[in-house]
Amino acid sequence: MSAAPGRAAVPADNGEDGEDRGTLRSALAGLTTRGRSFLAAGFAAAACSYVLGQDDLLRVGLLLSVLPLVSVAVLYRTRYRVAGSRRLAPARVPAGSEARVHLRIDNVSRLPTGLLMLQDGVPYVLGPRPRFVLDRVEPGGRREVSYRVRSDLRGRYPLGPLQLRLTDPFGMCELTRAFSARDVLTVVPRTDPLPPVRLSADTPGYGEGRHRSLALAGEDDVIPRGYRHGDDLRRVHWRSTARYGELMVRREEQPQQPRCTVLLDTRRVAHRGAGPDSAFEWAVSAAASVSAHMVERGFSVRLLTDTGDAVPGMDGGAGAPGDPADTAGLILDTLAVVDHSDEPGLSGAYDVLRGGQEGLLVAVLGALDEDQTAVVARMRHRTGRAVAFVLDTDAWSRAPAADPGGFAGRLRLLREAGWSVVPVGPGASLPGLWRAAERPRAGTPASGWAET
Repeated sequence: MSAAPGRAAVPADNGEDGEDRGTLRSALAGLTTRGRSFLAAGFAAAACSYVLGQDDLLRVGLLLSVLPLVSVAVLYRTRYRVAGSRRLAPARVPAGSEARVHLRIDNVSRLPTGLLMLQDGVPYVLGPRPRFVLDRVEPGGRREVSYRVRSDLRGRYPLGPLQLRLTDPFGMCELTRAFSARDVLTVVPRTDPLPPVRLSADTPGYGEGRHRSLALAGEDDVIPRGYRHGDDLRRVHWRSTARYGELMVRREEQPQQPRCTVLLDTRRVAHRGAGPDSAFEWAVSAAASVSAHMVERGFSVRLLTDTGDAVPGMDGGAGAPGDPADTAGLILDTLAVVDHSDEPGLSGAYDVLRGGQEGLLVAVLGALDEDQTAVVARMRHRTGRAVAFVLDTDAWSRAPAADPGGFAGRLRLLREAGWSVVPVGPGASLPGLWRAAERPRAGTPASGWAET
């Protein structure tokens, strides 16, 4: 915080310093209740001394009036500079977990500071606003404080600006200045560790049986490359060697990364209720858990919603190459802010999947009517293996079912289309349902809940 003569100091959140171009009027506006009371009492005493002709009362009035004005002038002309910074540990945290915010104040001037009071801006969902009182900070010194934040609701929450309040020793005047920059805390959905199960006959153990890109290629389809020191001579491709006039070897067969698409139904009409224990939040958490699990198992994963939006963005592939940790982080960041859509159906997702790309499809679906059940059934023909977690929204909302036999009938239609269907009721455990998804034709309801 810089303080030039006659100017109030303003800290900058990036560690640099700035100046407030306000006038002395802004400093007078910082008078506390005590300061205003002293000033009013002084004026009243001076007026009474004039009416009563008491000189001693005039001296008392002048003392009461001058004290808050002197405090304003001293605080206003302070010449020290303070810089501040904020650090989040970690910047991305699962819902229900705590993150710690570290604040650092540096006195970069040649004069010690007075009493400093800090207050950081925190959304109400993360808890009360933290306040700290720092005593005198020596020249070149620094102080570090920290506080914890926690949220049961996923989302992106801004932190800041950090406010610095200066006060005089008598408590007559307070000046509040704010740092400019903000930080963002990302609260991602909770993820459950899932057991390794076999969801495809072609990929036992998630990767032991990956297809090889050249396994079905004929001799004429092999693309050779130039010989490199250390290559096995048994891999020399003599026909290409004769054609190019230099030693050529067969390219090694490269494993093709298995692909997985996680479909999340975000339609507003497909979910009921709100809050951390709602069916929609369970669906978001399930999509996050499946995505993180498949990324850890070496799959190229994309997240697809009913609107047709895919993360990571791809052109026809089921996954995007790159660092698996970056892919998982991008998906979790997207799920942190995903909300209900106004789409009436799942046609947007079907249009993306109709390209015929093979791979594992895991769908987390809300309420389905007859038309949307038919759309989901057609998705199965475009993928290698399909698993559907279908939420019984009537059971989640504890509302009487409008069509008692409709939910079971739609599950049966999906199974007949080749889906591995797992019904989901309130209080369901995703790891247990994930084990049930291993069975191609059956899904076992969660403990304490029976399929209707």
